[in-house]
Amino acid sequence: MTRIASRVSQLHGEGALAVYSRAKELERAGRSIIHLELGEPDFHPAAPVVDALRNAVAAGLDRYCSTQGVPALREAIADYLRRTRRLDVAAEQVLVAPGCKMALSLAMMALIEPGDEVLYPDPGFPIYPSFTRGLGATAVPFGLDEKNQFQPDVDEIGAKITPRTRVLIFNSPNNPTGTVFSAAALEKLAALAQKHDLWILSDEIYARILFEGQYQSIRSLPGMAERTIIIDGFSKSFAMTGWRLGYAVAPLHVVEAMDLLVLNTFTCAAEFTQVAAIEALRDSTSAVEAMVEEYRKRRALFVAGLNRISGFRCQPPQGAFYAWVNTEETGLSAEDVQKILLEEAGVAGIAGAAFGPGGKNYLRFSLVSAQNLLEEALERLQRVSLHWRAAVSRR
Repeated sequence: MTRIASRVSQLHGEGALAVYSRAKELERAGRSIIHLELGEPDFHPAAPVVDALRNAVAAGLDRYCSTQGVPALREAIADYLRRTRRLDVAAEQVLVAPGCKMALSLAMMALIEPGDEVLYPDPGFPIYPSFTRGLGATAVPFGLDEKNQFQPDVDEIGAKITPRTRVLIFNSPNNPTGTVFSAAALEKLAALAQKHDLWILSDEIYARILFEGQYQSIRSLPGMAERTIIIDGFSKSFAMTGWRLGYAVAPLHVVEAMDLLVLNTFTCAAEFTQVAAIEALRDSTSAVEAMVEEYRKRRALFVAGLNRISGFRCQPPQGAFYAWVNTEETGLSAEDVQKILLEEAGVAGIAGAAFGPGGKNYLRFSLVSAQNLLEEALERLQRVSLHWRAAVSRR
C-alpha cells in the first residue's frame, strides 16, 4: 500500500468536534442537547453585512482577486486596527486568508523550520502544538495555572528558551481560560522576545470580546512591530464563522513569504466575502458592542450558577466567551464528568485535556446559547451533580 506522508501522523484534531459529533448522535436519537461545546457564536452577521454580500455577488464580484486580499479590505483592516487597538498598520502589512487557521498556518510555515522549538500555552488552542509538529518542529508548552490567575509565568517561559527556540505563540484573551494577559506579562514577554530574537505569533481572534478595560496588543510595545505577527479574523467578533475569513498582520518580508505560500495553495480568499467584510468592520449598527454586552450578561449568569454546583470552581473570564471550570473536587476525572453531563444531563461541554495536559482537571463551556438555555443547563448540571455531591461533602 502506498504510504501517507509522516507529517500527517504528527497532527491531531480538536476535542470540541468529537464531543459535537456525539451530541448530534444523541439528538438524532431524540435526546434534548444543550450545545456548549463549540466556540461558535449563536449570533449571525448584522443585516448590512448580509446585504453587502448579496450585492457583491449580484455585481459579479466572484472572480479571482489579489492573492494578498482585495486592497479595499486590507485598507479597512489597517484602519480598524488603528481605531480598536491603536496600532500603526499599513495595508501592505495585511494578508487575507480563508479563515484564521489558514492565516496561522501560513505564518507558521513561513517562520518555522524542522528542528526549531516553538513555545505555546497549556492549556491552549490545540492547533498550535499540532501544526508545529506537522512542520517537523518541537512544541514546548508553558503553563497557564489557576494559582496564577492563568497568567503566563514568564520565568518558566524564559527557562524553556534554548538556542533552537524560534517562535512564541499565545492568544489573549485565551481559549480556553478566558484570561487576558496583563500589561506586565506582555512587557516581560516582549523583553524575552527581544533578548532571544524570537518571533511572536499573537492570536488576537477574541480581542474585541473583552469584559473590562482596553485591549493591548503586544505589537504596540516598543521594538515589537518588527517581530510580531498578529492573527485575527471575522469568525468570533463578527459572528462570521462559516464565511471563513481571517487575516495576518506582519512585517512586509513576512507578508511576502506568506503571499508566495498563498500562490502555491489556495490562490485567494473569495472576493465577495472580502467585500462584505469591509461592511462588518464599519459595524454601522454597533453589532459587536451589543454581542459583547450579551456575553457579559451570560458570563455573570453562568459563572455564578457554576460556582453553586458542588465540586465546581470557575473564575469569571476576562474575555472570549468560555467558562473554564475546575472539577477536581468532584473526585471524578474531567472526562467522566463530561460524559455524565452529556449522556445523562444532555449538556455538551469539553474535558479540558483537549486543550493540553494543563487542562486535565477542567471543563470548558462556551457561552454561545441564550440565557434561558444556560439557565436550563445549570438546572440539569445541578441534578446530575448527585453523582459526586456526597464525595464533596465528605471532604
